[in-house]
Amino acid sequence: MQGILTTAKHPPYSVVLTYAEDRQMLTARTVEAAQLAPLVATRLEMPILLDEFEFKLDDEFARRLGVAVLNLIALGQPEIKQFMSVTQSPMPR
Repeated sequence: MQGILTTAKHPPYSVVLTYAEDRQMLTARTVEAAQLAPLVATRLEMPILLDEFEFKLDDEFARRLGVAVLNLIALGQPEIKQFMSVTQSPMPR
């Protein structure tokens, strides 16, 4: 997956992660924040305060973020739960 990341300059954008049940595939897309804003204005929001993580975007932060995102997807598409075997709580340091 690192091969798709480049050092080229990109304008600010949001990332939308979608689960396609029929293809059993997760897809990440970039969307301009201004285009996305009206669509998400009234939707469920899960704030993630970086100061609660001491502004450390490390492996544990990424793991917990991934678990949270998978749990959010599973709220609307519970079929994905059959593939999930993740630790819900923080890992011991």
